[in-house]
This record gives sequence, structure tokens and C-alpha cells, in this order.
Amino acid sequence: MKINQILAISLQSLKSNRLRTALTILGVVVGIFSIIVIMTILTMLQNSINEGLSSLGKNTFQIQKNDNVFGGGPRMRDRSRKDLTIEDSYRLKEMLTQAKYIGVEQWEFGKVVKLGNKETNPNISIAGVNTDAMRTNDWNVEEGRDFREDDINYSTNVCVIFQPIVEKLFPNINPIGQEIKVDGKPLKVIGIVEPQTALFGSSRDSYVIVPITTWQSMYGRYGRSVNITVMSHSKDDYNDVIEAATGHMRTIRKVSHGEPNDFYIFSNESMIDQTNQITDPIKIIALAISLIALVAAGIGIMNIMLVSVTERTREIGIRKALGARKTWILIQFLFEAIILCILGGFIGIVIGVSIGNFAGSFLNAQSAVPWDWVLIGLTMCIAVGVIFGTYPAYKASNLDPIEALRYE
Repeated sequence: MKINQILAISLQSLKSNRLRTALTILGVVVGIFSIIVIMTILTMLQNSINEGLSSLGKNTFQIQKNDNVFGGGPRMRDRSRKDLTIEDSYRLKEMLTQAKYIGVEQWEFGKVVKLGNKETNPNISIAGVNTDAMRTNDWNVEEGRDFREDDINYSTNVCVIFQPIVEKLFPNINPIGQEIKVDGKPLKVIGIVEPQTALFGSSRDSYVIVPITTWQSMYGRYGRSVNITVMSHSKDDYNDVIEAATGHMRTIRKVSHGEPNDFYIFSNESMIDQTNQITDPIKIIALAISLIALVAAGIGIMNIMLVSVTERTREIGIRKALGARKTWILIQFLFEAIILCILGGFIGIVIGVSIGNFAGSFLNAQSAVPWDWVLIGLTMCIAVGVIFGTYPAYKASNLDPIEALRYE
């Protein structure tokens, strides 16, 4: 008997009792769904994070006082550290000659921008920057002009804005040369930045950029640490520039030999590592839950298959009397168990990916399919089918044909 004939018999047997088949695969569906839905959401988030690494600019890393790149307040040990200052960035620029750009920036969040009787929602971020920070953040002015050194040196009341602010406050007029207000401070619009891609699923367009010295006149100079962004010339010297910057910052901040850094460097790799530290435990928990569900489903499949063997004892006896080999019987019942698991796996994958993408859409993440976990899930399904289907298949193949024919 050929494999395709055995497969056809297995499928016909499953079709003959559809309700039992559906209930049997339900456990597999739940097990695979539980892991695929979580992995789909995590894949969407990780893809968004990988795309969002461009927020640092190409070949760019950032030096910060606090370890809070993924949100949350600074740790207790960070609070006692000296603030990073503009002067630190000036000294670093003198020492780190192999860097292409060294930017410096400070931020204030949740602000309202006003133009006459019009105003934005209170979700605008105000950034104070130097001229290099425009390059390290990849902010390209598409209309008007960029900041000049005089704007930084003389704290001029000028700003560069992004498209959402243009659309909200200047729907019918050219914003260049117009005056907006932020926290009562009049700022002349000198440029408009080209549209930005989303970062981690969130907009990067709700910004007003001002010279950093102007920012400090608005929000204060002391008690506020700056962020220093450094861009290397290419990927080839990226790691060398990070290493050199680390050494120079230790010198600038007078960190003693053997003492840990009193600052943090966030590179693309470090951000990925931090993401993995968050997602890896979630993956382990999801895998454990899925395995428990699949083991429970496997036990259910084994019990159902044993019942099926008992119910079909006479059928098995007739087939053996007609010359069916033990191997054919074993393969048939093993196929039935594997088919049940694969069907449940496919249904669980489809539902898991669909619901995972639906849930991930609320995080503004792009749709994704975790192909690696899809393959892992299908492999697990086949393994469950083989492991829990072997005993019923063995029992069916070893039935004595004479005793089986006497079975009522």
C-alpha cells in the first residue's frame, strides 16, 4: 500500500467524525495561538524599533546622563551624577577629531504652540539644539533655512517647525517669517523640516526646534542635563569612535581609573540589547504556556485516538484479515494524529497572526508575520502528533486479527 493511499484512508477516517476531530484539534489551536499571537506583537514592536534606530541618525550614538532611553525616570544612582553640559560637548568636539558631527540637545515635552487665536494640542516637544544636532538627528530643512552659529551664540528667538504644526497653524499661509509663541516666548519661524518616519510607532513630527541657548533661556540652564549625539564618518569607524568618545568623556568628567562610567552611551546595538532584555522573558513565558497547552492537547489527542482504536477494533481486524500489514495500520493512525496537530497548528497560526496584528495596530506598529515562530510552531505540532500518536498507533497495529474480528 502506498503512502498516498494510507493518507487518504486517514483523512476519510477523520472526516467520518467531524465533531470529534474539531474538538480534538481545539487544544492544539489554543496552544499554538497562545505563542503566535504574542510573538506576532513582539515581532511588530521589534521591527518598529529596528526601523526607529534611524532616530539616532546613521552611524550615530548618544551620550546621556540617565539610563532612561525606554522611558521611566532616572535610577537613584543617576540622580547624584553631574549633569552633562554644553561645555562638555565643546570639549568633546575638540578632543574627538575623528567624529563627523557632535550635536547637543535638550528637550521639554507636552507643550502648546500658539498663533494668534489658534493653538496646537498639548503634545508638542520643544528641542534645543546646536547646528550639528540637526545633522545627527537627520532633520533636513526643506523650506527656509537651518540654524547658523550666530543663532546659537546670540540666543536668537527663531525656530524650525515640522509638518503637523504647519498643517494645524498655517493651513493657508506660508509659515516662513511668521511668529509663533511657546510658553509666552515669541519665536520666528525660519524653516520647515521634511516629514519624518515614525519612531517605535510614534510620530516624530510634533516638534519645535530652537537654538539650545534660546531653549536654556526659556527653561533654565542648571539642573538640566544635555544629551550629546555623535556621528561617525562611516560604519567602518563607528565602533572606534564610540570607544574614543567613551575615553574622552571619562577624561572630561574626571572619572577615576577602575571606576564605572558616570554616563551612558546608547548605540543601535545597546538599544537592541535593552529591547531583548525586555522581550526575551516574555518569549520564554509564552513558550512555556504554549508547551503546557500543547502537552495537554497531546494527551487529549492520545485519549481520543485510543477511543478511536477501540471503536474501530473490528475494522482493524477485517483489514488485517485481508492482508493489511502492521506497518500500514501504524502509519495510518500516526498520520491521523499528525494531521490533527497540523490542522490545529495552521488554524492557531492564522488566528494568532490575525489577532496579533490587530492588537499591534493599536501600538502603531506595522503588520508582521513571525515566520521563525511559525516554523517552530508547526514543528512542535508535528512533534506532539508523533509523540502522543505513537502509542495508540502501536496498539492498533498490534491487535490480534482473530480477537479483533470477535469484538462487538
